[in-house]
Amino acid sequence: MESQTHYQSTFEKKLIVGALLFTYPIYAMGGLYITGSVLGWTVLALVSLRAFIEGENSFTGLPVLVWVWVMGMLVMLLSLWVAHGQWSLGSGQTIKSTVGWAKGWALLGLFPMLGAIVKLKPEALIRVVCIVAKHSAIFGVITWLIYMTGLPGKLFVSPLQILGGSGENFFMVSLYQINPESSVGRWQFFAPWATAAGLLSCLFVIFCLQEKDKNYRNWGLAGCIVMALLSQSRAGWAIFIVIVPTFMLANQVNNPWLLVSIGLLLPIMMLLGEPLYESVMDIFQQVKEARPASTRVRATLENLAVQRWRDEAPIWGHGIVESGPKLVEFMPIGSHHSWYGLLFVKGLVGLLALAIPMVLSTLYLFIFAHNNIQARSALCMLLVLICYSFFENLEILAYLYWPALFWLGMVLKNLQVRGAHV
Repeated sequence: MESQTHYQSTFEKKLIVGALLFTYPIYAMGGLYITGSVLGWTVLALVSLRAFIEGENSFTGLPVLVWVWVMGMLVMLLSLWVAHGQWSLGSGQTIKSTVGWAKGWALLGLFPMLGAIVKLKPEALIRVVCIVAKHSAIFGVITWLIYMTGLPGKLFVSPLQILGGSGENFFMVSLYQINPESSVGRWQFFAPWATAAGLLSCLFVIFCLQEKDKNYRNWGLAGCIVMALLSQSRAGWAIFIVIVPTFMLANQVNNPWLLVSIGLLLPIMMLLGEPLYESVMDIFQQVKEARPASTRVRATLENLAVQRWRDEAPIWGHGIVESGPKLVEFMPIGSHHSWYGLLFVKGLVGLLALAIPMVLSTLYLFIFAHNNIQARSALCMLLVLICYSFFENLEILAYLYWPALFWLGMVLKNLQVRGAHV
């Protein structure tokens, strides 16, 4: 592991840096789900204890938008309690669901708040992400060679699963998996499934593009490309090829010719993104065909979610996730899509609780994106999450992409301080 002398010395900062830096060792033990879920609450406890001992209130002066995220996630909890009461789900299920909220949606408010409180240098977080991406590049090459030898990819399910979680995938330790539709290898890296690795590649590349050290930057970018390629996420590739030039050219946002060009090119790139992905995968012989079964299941799950939300629980939702019929292989209704999932479980209230912080933060960051690289990067990360919210359930993956949430809070705080000195 690379030296950590670059990083600050307070325990909460060391905890944040260490949890990210040792991503692969923790994954090898099957402990990432536990680590990501507990990290934020542990750091919050440390910050609160330090504030109590030193007599300083660390929670004053937080940016308004950080509070908007916190309030939005508290509304999620309120929606959960109301729905449980309406559907008479019982105190046991309510406690279980509340714990689930603390490990999922709560992190979308918790980590931005910690990013605004914990005074970690942006360069430190960028450097550690580059290191993790470097490890991903090495992991991808080694496991690809193992795959070529025909050795099995799945290793074991961590005994930490006994502590509770969302399923076996979150505690599975594997080198690679086999796509059942194409019978070729597909890599999830340290994520529970491959499309989640595609999401991480899109977020990590934004961090890596900000690294000033050429060696770390090149390793980081190489790792992000390897993750994007081997994950074989169609959505990931489409977003990846759009977000990189968007980030690099956003400082020219006032240039009218650039705005016109982007307006013309982005729809074309989005349309061509998936065909381009398919062409690349065909060259490497890793994808033999599109995944029609996956598309069918997603569409059916979405239709079920909307129909039952509209007919049964439009305001507060059903309160809990329910499995679908055999037609969708008993997958949870509304999964693979944050917005349909929110409508089904938490109703219109839950959907607005996520949409309002996202929209307000996006508009605010857009104002500063043309002349502030941190605002630009946070804006791009939000755009990635918004795009992926139509393909993934953001709640269940928050334990993995928490660095982006922490970065969002850090940037919002820095912009507030910068504005106070203007």
